[in-house]
Amino acid sequence: MGSNPYLSNWAIISVCQLLRFAKPMYFKILTVVFYSLLCSRLVEGQQSDLDLSKFCPDHFTFVRIVYDSVGGNGEAFYRGDAGWIPRWATDHPVGAKNLTARLNQLTTIKANQGTLLLRLNDASLLKHPFAFMSDPGWQELNRDEQVGLKKYLDNGGFLWVDDFWGRAEWDNFENNMKRVAPNWDWFDIPADHPIMSSVYPLKKCPQITAIQFYRRNGVSYDPAWIHKQPNGGDADLSQVHFRGLNDNRGRLVAVATHNTDIADGWEREGDDEEFFQRFSVDAYALAINILTYAMSH
Repeated sequence: MGSNPYLSNWAIISVCQLLRFAKPMYFKILTVVFYSLLCSRLVEGQQSDLDLSKFCPDHFTFVRIVYDSVGGNGEAFYRGDAGWIPRWATDHPVGAKNLTARLNQLTTIKANQGTLLLRLNDASLLKHPFAFMSDPGWQELNRDEQVGLKKYLDNGGFLWVDDFWGRAEWDNFENNMKRVAPNWDWFDIPADHPIMSSVYPLKKCPQITAIQFYRRNGVSYDPAWIHKQPNGGDADLSQVHFRGLNDNRGRLVAVATHNTDIADGWEREGDDEEFFQRFSVDAYALAINILTYAMSH
């Protein structure tokens, strides 16, 4: 989960509280007001934070996909450390700022600092070989976005999807992808796949929980109550899945890190030394492996 000031607004909070006590005749009116306020703040928040003073078009740019989600509080958006956060913005913007800094520090990849925010139907997405998507458990893609994603993957693009947990959230995401590419099937990436050792030798995909849950529970997986039902409880959520999607030519076009929050390992690297040592080191190792593989295949 991110610590993001998006949507932090006294009016939104006030209307949200009123919704809890509203009579039926006023509930629809307040709901319209709430979503109007929410959308207005969302538009304000959809500004890319690239450091334009140092931007180079020949360098790698971290692209995060903006999308819509269905539902209300705890579904399409949630309350984070500093405000209301839409699902697409989980771990944004600090996660990618830290990752791009580490790419410049630890690899030969020259990266622009920060994040470029794009929707799947934005034609400029085709200019970028890599895109990142977060928290798609309540995601809803319209037809233009489905077509845009298929075109992106068909033209050599690579997608990484992170931080969604349990059976119901996986099913929602997989159903969306079936509308994008009905004949492509997800598979479990084996430990000997080249992506696992493109730079750093990893035996498995690390499991990382949000830092607040780690501090509270001391385990590497999220609590069941925070995620979409049914999710299988601890027995399911404690099992990380690293899955891949091949196109009809056998090219790996997407990976999914399910039942883990890799980007929280980047975002929270400076918050807690224990968290850094246990989670952030492996989070960066996997990210560098995935990016290196994606950029070279």
